[in-house]
Amino acid sequence: MSPSLDMTPMVDLAFLLVTFFMLTTKFAPEEAVVVDTPSSTSEIRLPESHVITIAVDKDKRVFFGLDDDEIKGKLLTQVGAKYGVSFTAEQAKNFRGVAASFGTPIEKLPALLNLDGEQRKLVKQEGIPSDSLNNQLIEWVVAAQSLSRQQFGKPSYVAIKGDGNADVPTVKKVIKLMQEKNINRFNLITDLETKPTASN
Repeated sequence: MSPSLDMTPMVDLAFLLVTFFMLTTKFAPEEAVVVDTPSSTSEIRLPESHVITIAVDKDKRVFFGLDDDEIKGKLLTQVGAKYGVSFTAEQAKNFRGVAASFGTPIEKLPALLNLDGEQRKLVKQEGIPSDSLNNQLIEWVVAAQSLSRQQFGKPSYVAIKGDGNADVPTVKKVIKLMQEKNINRFNLITDLETKPTASN
């Protein structure tokens, strides 16, 4: 006699696994700017959470991103107060759900947050000011690190994501601005490429 196998438990398990992965998958948030990072052979991985991302695109625009939704509302209020810009409860709610990064001066941020998600994608953001006379970028970084320290007991990691065709002086300027605030530990985001093999 040939043995018979009951496949019902295996099918049930397969459907349970599919359901589990569908319900627990967290999609990467949509970026406000596309940055084509250069490749390197470094295998150091970026932390999974508490990361501030500073992106520099090929047009010299600088973008700021934070993955901690818990402190985004306080961050918006704190930086807005410094520049005399107030936000409504609806704008603060939209800021928590905003794309992974944004590149808009603080005074123009309320208008951006009034748009719905689809309209926001069509806006070409000019970048966050980061010059000596109007250095809003470093205000976002310092405030985010301070709030992260209060909320989680440690500052957020800082990662710089420069486009492969980005203006090198712009990236160097961002690094210099952070070092002036004693932020000396940060990661440079790159694409991983295969290490060269030693030839005999």
